[in-house]
Amino acid sequence: MTAKPRIPELAVEHWAAEKGYIRMMVRDFVTEVRVGIHAWERHPERPQRVVVNLDLYAEDPKTAKRENLSAVVDYDYICAHLRSWPQKPQVDFIETLLEELVELAFRDARVKACRVSIVKPDIFNDAAGAGVEIYRVR
Repeated sequence: MTAKPRIPELAVEHWAAEKGYIRMMVRDFVTEVRVGIHAWERHPERPQRVVVNLDLYAEDPKTAKRENLSAVVDYDYICAHLRSWPQKPQVDFIETLLEELVELAFRDARVKACRVSIVKPDIFNDAAGAGVEIYRVR
């Protein structure tokens, strides 16, 4: 008879939205950044306007005890980071910027998942914008 494998006691339970969650969000944050691979997107003196949306998901406050302000997930540091983007060097792909935002979001251990999108509103005359969105679970 073989012994059952022992599950480490420190194993982290997988986060599931079915348990409920709270979502903190930043909506339609407009900034500029040098992003793109086309020649007309690579003018150093003229960054492109982008619209960023960010959702941070944490445990439902009914199950997570929140007694004071320090228990609230803060997104101010992410907004401050976005304000620095106009000084950022050229980035080829929106996905690079999205992964940067995911990394920032997960600096707070309470953030269990995040959804971020970046839209370039000035790319096509016949569309409100073009962009990319990603969703990540810790």
